[in-house]
Amino acid sequence: MAQEDVFKKLVAHCKEYGFVFQSSEIYDGLSAVYDYGQMGVELKNNIKKYWYDSMVKLNENVVGLDSAIFMHPTTWKASGHVDAFNDPLIDNKESKKRYRADVLIEDLIQKFEVKIEKEVSKAQKRFGESFDEDQFKSTNPRVLANQEKINEIHTRFSAALNNNDLEDLKQIIIDYEIACPISGTKNWTDVRQFNLMFSTEIGSTAEGASKIYLRPETAQGIFVNYLNVQKTGRMKIPFGIAQIGKAFRNEIVARQFIFRMREFEQMELQFFVRPGDEMQWFEYWKDFRMKWHKSLGMGDENYRFHDHEKLAHYANAATDIEYRMPFGFKEVEGIHSRTDYDLAQHQEYSGKKLQYFDPELNKSYVPYVVETSIGVDRMFLSILAGAYTEDEVVDTKGKKETRVLLKLPAILAPIKMAVLPLLKKAGLPEKAREIVDSLKFDFNLQYDEKDSIGKRYRRQDAIGTPFCITVDHQTLEDNTVTIRYRDTMEQERVNIADLNNILEEKVSMKNLLKSLV
Repeated sequence: MAQEDVFKKLVAHCKEYGFVFQSSEIYDGLSAVYDYGQMGVELKNNIKKYWYDSMVKLNENVVGLDSAIFMHPTTWKASGHVDAFNDPLIDNKESKKRYRADVLIEDLIQKFEVKIEKEVSKAQKRFGESFDEDQFKSTNPRVLANQEKINEIHTRFSAALNNNDLEDLKQIIIDYEIACPISGTKNWTDVRQFNLMFSTEIGSTAEGASKIYLRPETAQGIFVNYLNVQKTGRMKIPFGIAQIGKAFRNEIVARQFIFRMREFEQMELQFFVRPGDEMQWFEYWKDFRMKWHKSLGMGDENYRFHDHEKLAHYANAATDIEYRMPFGFKEVEGIHSRTDYDLAQHQEYSGKKLQYFDPELNKSYVPYVVETSIGVDRMFLSILAGAYTEDEVVDTKGKKETRVLLKLPAILAPIKMAVLPLLKKAGLPEKAREIVDSLKFDFNLQYDEKDSIGKRYRRQDAIGTPFCITVDHQTLEDNTVTIRYRDTMEQERVNIADLNNILEEKVSMKNLLKSLV
């Protein structure tokens, strides 16, 4: 099945099973804004808990923060967002559609990468176990030709971004004959910059109102509170501040479902270090964050690092962790060495000293910062994309049917276990309710007695429930139940008294966190 078709099915699945809804849908919706339904909010909260616990519980020198969305407007002047928080946009004159010029070029590069992957895949099938991928890539003429194109575009693209050369960005689009996905034409306007911040007003009267902004990132809330946390928490360098919160960007080219939205959520760590130690910590957090992703078991081959084509003016190192989405490898997390830019800027604009006195060095300095920033919504999408599965099964009558399931990591699954009485009579519902009541304080459970047991299994598969417990007549005799495993559909008989321990072992956040240390 084409990846584009998989993505369309995934989007429809999110709506059908209560994961994600279009915001204000009864009024025809609001573009690039989404609501999380009853299943989506559970999955999202589990992702956030895994991130927060891995940062704060596993690191004695990391603490949490929850800063306000509204901030003093000078904050955004100091951070550079007022003057430089822009996207390079280009319009197609025929379709009247607007695109980010850099995204159009990145998509072009990805097309050449896909061609290489297809050549490699065909060769793997042809040569089997004897296939040497590195040798093939270094000798195959078609692979080499595509790689040469990639390198050529990368070189020009990187130079244009770093020089803020909008004319050459357009020229790349023209030279490589990038067409509008809607009209198919190549009739483009010039590239121009567009500021992404939402503004509003604060004040009791229209005349006395002041212009402020919805924050476009959560990081600045950490920087302006750096000294408060350091002093009240008696924190010593190196230390970090972790925060989960909403951010807002006026994305003109919002697309790909929840991948790029106007209202989104970030999980960020700002880690304060001595000047000169930043690259050591940059490498440390790169390794730790990649391990965090891979520990979920979504396939190591689906993750990669991608170094930035253009470094922000304040950064001396930056890389992204990308995940293989149905529409290609895309960024889910960024790791940046931000130097002392942010604190130095806020120190200058506020007139307040934001230096740290280092007793070991016996001197004061403005700390450097290493940042890890992950989009909750993008992480959510990557998990769903990796979990969405269709397989063929045979029903009780010997008929083949397609089973749709979400192979979610058990620790992140919205519902950990469904309790299903085989029949709605003979005391089975009452016994099933007893089991629910005994486990509901430790696990998020669901009770379901409607329809045949097969249909109930399918419903639970579709929302990613890893375990189904069936209560039958034998349960009333010996206090045992059948536990059915989502991914394999295997079943085993277990004692009701053992259910808590079985579940705890398989869905324990503690066990997952232990794998990171």
